[in-house]
Amino acid sequence: MARDTAIEKVRNIGIAAHIDAGKTTVSERILFYTGVNYAIGEVHDGEATMDWMEQERERGITITAAATTCYWDKHRINLIDTPGHVDFTAEVERSLRVLDGAVAVFCGVSGVQPQSETVWRQMTKYNVPRLAFVNKMDRVGADFYEVLGEIRDQLGANAVPIAIPIGKEEKFAGIIDLIEMNAIYYTDDASMGSKFTIQEIPADLLNQAKEYRHKLIEAAAENDEELLNLFFDGKEPGREDLIRVIRKATISNDLIPVLPGTALKNKGVQKLLDCVVDFLPSPADLPPVKGWTPGGDNVELIRESKDTAPFSALAFKIMMDKHMGKMTYFRVYSGKLSAGSYILNSSRNVRERVGRLVRMHANKQTNIDEIFTGEIGVAIGLKDTITGHTLCTEDAPVLLESIKFPTPVVSVAINVVSRQEQDRLSNALHRLSEEDPTFTVRIDHETDETIISGMGELHLEIIVDRLKREYGITANVGKPEVAYRETITGSATEEGKYIRQTGGRGQYGHVILQVEPLEAGKGFIFENKVTGGRIPKEYIPAVEKGIVEAMEEGILANYPVVDLKVALLDGSYHDVDSSEIAFKIAGSQGFKSAFKKSNPILLEPIMAIEVDYPADYAGAVSGSISSRRGKILGMDNKKNRQLLKSEVPLGEMFGYTTELRTLTSGKGAQSMEFKHYEPVPGNIANEIIKRRQEEQEKKKKK
Repeated sequence: MARDTAIEKVRNIGIAAHIDAGKTTVSERILFYTGVNYAIGEVHDGEATMDWMEQERERGITITAAATTCYWDKHRINLIDTPGHVDFTAEVERSLRVLDGAVAVFCGVSGVQPQSETVWRQMTKYNVPRLAFVNKMDRVGADFYEVLGEIRDQLGANAVPIAIPIGKEEKFAGIIDLIEMNAIYYTDDASMGSKFTIQEIPADLLNQAKEYRHKLIEAAAENDEELLNLFFDGKEPGREDLIRVIRKATISNDLIPVLPGTALKNKGVQKLLDCVVDFLPSPADLPPVKGWTPGGDNVELIRESKDTAPFSALAFKIMMDKHMGKMTYFRVYSGKLSAGSYILNSSRNVRERVGRLVRMHANKQTNIDEIFTGEIGVAIGLKDTITGHTLCTEDAPVLLESIKFPTPVVSVAINVVSRQEQDRLSNALHRLSEEDPTFTVRIDHETDETIISGMGELHLEIIVDRLKREYGITANVGKPEVAYRETITGSATEEGKYIRQTGGRGQYGHVILQVEPLEAGKGFIFENKVTGGRIPKEYIPAVEKGIVEAMEEGILANYPVVDLKVALLDGSYHDVDSSEIAFKIAGSQGFKSAFKKSNPILLEPIMAIEVDYPADYAGAVSGSISSRRGKILGMDNKKNRQLLKSEVPLGEMFGYTTELRTLTSGKGAQSMEFKHYEPVPGNIANEIIKRRQEEQEKKKKK
């Protein structure tokens, strides 16, 4: 099977933005104009192609990143529409990790919003070249130039228009193309924007168009010596030269092309597609992907973006389908892969068989025989692969950089009535946690409860809804609780000894452990310092396993333990009585003893909060945040509204949305995302620990 599109004509792009900026509507128009859809699906009617989940259609929001393939101007565009709600930020994170370019959508009225900044940071983190599309230019209050200023000031971007609007609000009629220097008018007729007219630039906008074209050439010339010389000589560059230099500057992230439009009213989307083709990179335009030798040697390896190179790919998304089973979305960085072949999962060092290969259109699949460098596809039949794993050829193994996800911060207890239902619940939760790296499941061994954790209340609400709809499980769910953590601020060395004699063969395990704190976010490090065979090597993993299990439920209040290092210093064993289980228990006991003597503290998640409200309510809003132990970082004026930025402990934020509505007569809105963990103040920590112990006792009695 031959490649159907040259790698230079492939574009892997994502559509990303703040919630309600119009991402999915932009995606739907792209599918319509590229001929994938023969009718436009509207978000507000629950008919959007890319929002295929029932929950997405009911709520009018995107929950899961949907992938599709379309064609424009002989180029193949692999498109991913990502969620805007902060609870589903993992979908954005993993999509941007494997994409080559992105379209950041901004609302022409609201401009840069809190989640816009989050998405922008994620794009910058992965060095993703991007375009900016200022949407909803037909809305009352829309202002292209104000949004342009916000992109520059708040996001620090070198944002340069390549088109400017003709008219605004209800008089928005089209755009002026600053490269071609013509006016494109769209008519609201049965063609749904497919037909438009190209005319001369209106006389009243000609000077403004010349001014912004001059700025565009100046910004582009800074990235190309040849164009810079033309600019200084006062000469106009040719069309092809200008496109070439803008493309070069966009790919290097030195310039962000910006254009206006209104996806809902079918204006400007075709020009956006032209810009995707003209300015965003193909896989061949980007540097070769870097990886490492598997097994911990960390020798750097390079994989060229060529079909002839050894196969390497990154799994970035898992989905469970009731008909097809486990579906693994992956991006090919080098080489090619055929259906039915065997590959290596180098993250786990296991061999996998690719049963089938498919190309996705939202939730619909098309079978393919082979997939090539730079393409995105889905493999059916991979059993041991999860998000972030590297797939490669067996005779040229490589380990690519994985994907890091934020920590779940909200938990709820979930249970069902019967034992049979419990088994079904466990299986369903396992499948959902495989799909979503920010959704975790654990058993509280003190109370035997199942605890699920996620990024927010909406995230867990969707999980519970999916349990009911997709798995037929109606579960009882407790109140949302904060996912506290435990750690230490000091060091200690303690002994763990497990001896048991029962008449026959006994049990004997003896360890000496040292614990010390690590920097925030460093996780857990285990170090074996035993020498001279004082503990046989086969028992060392059991010691570590005992420690890890003890860390799952900490000592202060049964919350997971984070950010510490444990060194196994010494110990002893018995020729007959020692066993893995004995050393596992000894490791657990030694850790608990050392933890208690290392100044343990409780950590709480701190959230970055942004509140948008009319200026009249400034006092009430700031007072409310302060009363919740909030730290106000600043206030920005935006038209006749204010934007308050603060950091507040998550434990103080339950019920805040309702309070904000009351305080602002329904005119305020807030956005919240996880920032970091901080120590809980002593008196509050004591209350939390006491309450937690009382709750545990009550549950035990039940």
